[in-house]
Amino acid sequence: MKPEKRNTTLVDAYASILGNLTPADKIDLIAKLSETKEMSAKKKKNTFRKAFGAFVSDKSAEEIIADIRSSRVSTRQIEPL
Repeated sequence: MKPEKRNTTLVDAYASILGNLTPADKIDLIAKLSETKEMSAKKKKNTFRKAFGAFVSDKSAEEIIADIRSSRVSTRQIEPL
């Protein structure tokens, strides 16, 4: 597996900008960045899990199939030769 390519130029640019922060502000920033990383991972996991079991109906499978088949409409018109 190849290592992930990182944009070191962007990271270096942010590091130079953030170099003027106080140590307390840097620690606060690190904490907030860590929180966003954790929230992002949780959000992806929850989004995946929400995809299952979303359809709820009182109808049986046979009734649903019959409804789908009866609602089909064909508007195809065959041109004369």
